[in-house]
Amino acid sequence: MRLTRQTNYAMRILMYCAANDDRLSRIPEIAAAYTVSELFLFKILQPLVEHGLVETVRGRNGGVRLGKPAAEISLFDVVRITEENFAMAECFEADADCPLIDSCALNSALREALNAFFEVLARHTIADMVAARPNVRALLGIDLLERRAPAA
Repeated sequence: MRLTRQTNYAMRILMYCAANDDRLSRIPEIAAAYTVSELFLFKILQPLVEHGLVETVRGRNGGVRLGKPAAEISLFDVVRITEENFAMAECFEADADCPLIDSCALNSALREALNAFFEVLARHTIADMVAARPNVRALLGIDLLERRAPAA
């Protein structure tokens, strides 16, 4: 199974916000950190906001932040929101016409594998991903942004 680019960057947005939890994150900063287009990130942001994983703050000093603690956002939550299809084989599709569909061992094994994949994702959170790299703030350039920001 291969996750979409949208899912990959949705997780990256959440990880950036988790690493930058003491202030609002701005899409241009996130886009620069990952060298991806701002327009692409705005597209990904919408389902994250709709499902409460991210909050937006409008205005001149606006930005985005996590909608709930990073420790409460599992990787499975993100995958479930951003992936449209988990059909690993043709027989997963509703309109499949295989004569073995109701008693196929292959279908059963693939469903078991998919469920195991989901179980592993459910055990890991965005907080886990950020904690796994103690220098994530430096890697994403967040520390540099804070040094350049004018004192309030």
